[in-house]
Amino acid sequence: MNFYFAPMEGLTGYIYRNAHKAFFNNVDKYFSPFIVANQSDRFKTKELRDVLPENNEGIVLIPQLLTNKAEDFIHTAKKIKQMGYNEINLNLGCPSGTVVSKNRGSGFLSKPEELDQFLEEIFSEAVTKISVKTRIGKDKPEEFYNLIEIFNKYPMEELIIHPRTQKDYYKNTPNLKVFKDALSLSENPVCYNGDIFTVEDYKEFTDEIPSVQTVMLGRGLLANPGLISYITNNTKLEKKLLKDFHDKVYEDYKKILSGDKNVLFRMKELWFYMSQVFSDNAKYAKRIRKSERLYDYDAAVLSLFVEQDIIIKSSDS
Repeated sequence: MNFYFAPMEGLTGYIYRNAHKAFFNNVDKYFSPFIVANQSDRFKTKELRDVLPENNEGIVLIPQLLTNKAEDFIHTAKKIKQMGYNEINLNLGCPSGTVVSKNRGSGFLSKPEELDQFLEEIFSEAVTKISVKTRIGKDKPEEFYNLIEIFNKYPMEELIIHPRTQKDYYKNTPNLKVFKDALSLSENPVCYNGDIFTVEDYKEFTDEIPSVQTVMLGRGLLANPGLISYITNNTKLEKKLLKDFHDKVYEDYKKILSGDKNVLFRMKELWFYMSQVFSDNAKYAKRIRKSERLYDYDAAVLSLFVEQDIIIKSSDS
């Protein structure tokens, strides 16, 4: 099985990726949080820093672009290729309202004719290999059957499918019926993405659909950075390893971000997920969330690691 790390804005940037690679080293491809493609000859500082090759040494990184304009995709793809990247991912999956309102991300799926024309233009230009991360539709799962006919026209490096609609957001359960149909209908390699939070989730999915060769993990891997190790060789996450991993992320953020507030914002986002692996986490998570100074944060995190144990469940709700 190939394992990918999903792009999550504000969470899986190069600081996090480098730490994860150093401590776990079991992700086949990392995908960058999306870059909004445009006609500018320069990247925003934050976007540039995240995809600079020197900030991603030893990591297989696939930069992701968000746009519904072919000329913007092509222009930005050329700049990324000049950095040495040979694959770019197109975001057709983001369900955020601000993205969808501009007919980007999963909002673009509601414009199949425009999407088809867009894909024809970017694939005819052949700037680099292109993979696509998509949902199965904007409002209804049935939309996917028209979309797959469009996708099959183009030689994608990979079609990564999160089998929910934009309307689902992250509610309901992934639509495995449509995903199974996608496996049989797609003329491009398919990767599965969606709701693998535990080893049991992984086993249930692979037992039901054993032909899948690639899965993309996101929220489950943020909660338990060692999830892939648990899946592949039954290695449970140890508290010391998680503490060392946390400390690396924390110290590296302090090097590039100014002021307690900016560092704490990043770390609190991470703890929204990571606190879930601790047994009695509620009051500690609240202390971390309420921290306004690094001093308070340090004390809250230390007490969590000292006083609570990691409980890796085989299955979560």
